[in-house]
Amino acid sequence: MDLKLTCLSEIDSADIIALHTDPRVLRHLPLAGGDFDESECKKWVEGKERQWTVNGYGPWAFRIDGIFAGWGGLQLENGDAGLAMVLSPEYWGCGKAIYRVLTTKAFDEMGFASITALLPPSRACAKSMHRLGFQTDGQVEISGTPFDRYRLCAP
Repeated sequence: MDLKLTCLSEIDSADIIALHTDPRVLRHLPLAGGDFDESECKKWVEGKERQWTVNGYGPWAFRIDGIFAGWGGLQLENGDAGLAMVLSPEYWGCGKAIYRVLTTKAFDEMGFASITALLPPSRACAKSMHRLGFQTDGQVEISGTPFDRYRLCAP
């Protein structure tokens, strides 16, 4: 697997729209919904890219073997650097390899003491998160939606 991290603005908007309107993906994104058209996509990409300027970190686009596979990285979430990853279903099996790249960047390159991950309770992933080294760290609410928070401390 040849993984490249690139700017979201380098990805064709049709590919981002296809990801954000795929029902298989949307069932894991409780805050997503509504129309995600060309205009919304442009605003979304601008907001994600702005995080790099404002916070010094943000999300990347993932290209696997040259093909857009999804996006993710670190985003400011309730005062923490939160790990996010959204993949096209065809690439769900690549998540662990991408996770390793992202956590190496977070701890070795960016020097974070810890990162968090927020998952909707519907994801029932506590065992998987614990296998990756995350510890349960309570629950948070975003826009009225509850999320289970997990924390991973630097090795």
